[in-house]
Amino acid sequence: MKFFINCLLFTCIVFFTNKLQAAVNTKALSSLIPAVMAPKAQNSLLTDITDNGQYKIAVGKRGIILHSKDGIQWQQSNVPVQILLTAVFFIDQNNGWVVGHDATILNSKDGGINWHVQNYQPELDKPFLDILFTDKLNGVAIGAYGLFYRTLDGGKNWNSEFLSSLLFKEDADYLAELKAEDHASYEIETQSILPHFNQIHFSKKQIIMVGEQGFVATSIDEGKTWLRMTEFYLGSFFDIEILNDGNWLIAGLRGNAFVSNNNGKSWNKLKTNTQATINHILKTPTGAILSANNGVLLTYNSGIIKKEQQSDGKANLATVISNNQLIFASEVGIKSQELN
Repeated sequence: MKFFINCLLFTCIVFFTNKLQAAVNTKALSSLIPAVMAPKAQNSLLTDITDNGQYKIAVGKRGIILHSKDGIQWQQSNVPVQILLTAVFFIDQNNGWVVGHDATILNSKDGGINWHVQNYQPELDKPFLDILFTDKLNGVAIGAYGLFYRTLDGGKNWNSEFLSSLLFKEDADYLAELKAEDHASYEIETQSILPHFNQIHFSKKQIIMVGEQGFVATSIDEGKTWLRMTEFYLGSFFDIEILNDGNWLIAGLRGNAFVSNNNGKSWNKLKTNTQATINHILKTPTGAILSANNGVLLTYNSGIIKKEQQSDGKANLATVISNNQLIFASEVGIKSQELN
């Protein structure tokens, strides 16, 4: 997920998994306040945007979710929370999910007009940072300190899983010893020993998850088992995309971007000519568009990156294309420019 948002959050192979049924805090749920219908909502901080084929959907701070048919006129959706929302995903034109702070998961069945709560656990003090569904029933939500929830029924029930296979060996050995000696301390350690899971991507029956400290992991069975790749960069990654030519493109902190032509077995560093953190990768027919902090926009084609500087200098956190326009979810709300 995005570095800009992480600053807000944190003040700037078979594997074993512990499964725990997520228990929604009903008392906290009853105290939720719906998002305020704000006249200037589309100028507020927006963290993610997607196109479900019916509407463009953007999400952001104070529970703001916007929908638009044309990418020009935006309306605010009915949302039952006022928290920072971090990611949105639709499996089709009607069924979508949004995640955010307080381990919140929202669901819409009408294309993004109305939303209801599927999970809300403020006592965890952890945000979800991304969500993915492979069909209408099977999905995962990921977030800070290895937060990983799974549903098999479209979100009616969410189960927490601890992905111990993604631990470094020394951390796994430490936890094994601690579990034998002090189970309570073991449970506490499992809440923070894994890295932040920032973004999750599904393509060609493979799931790829990226995060902080160079974390990259893959799964070929919808996240039931995972393989952690050897670190080739020690900074945070915020997005990954499998391009139309089959190459993997990954990007993150301080303008770092890498490409692999062998499914992640080896990586080549790209020359981006920027120190701006890259938040999002949008696949295009011939390459990709990378949205970054400080108004930096990068275009990737045939192994070469071209840099463009937007005059406002504001962070772009995610991008979609509509009617030959780039539409950005940014720190100053919806932005757009003509696609060159």
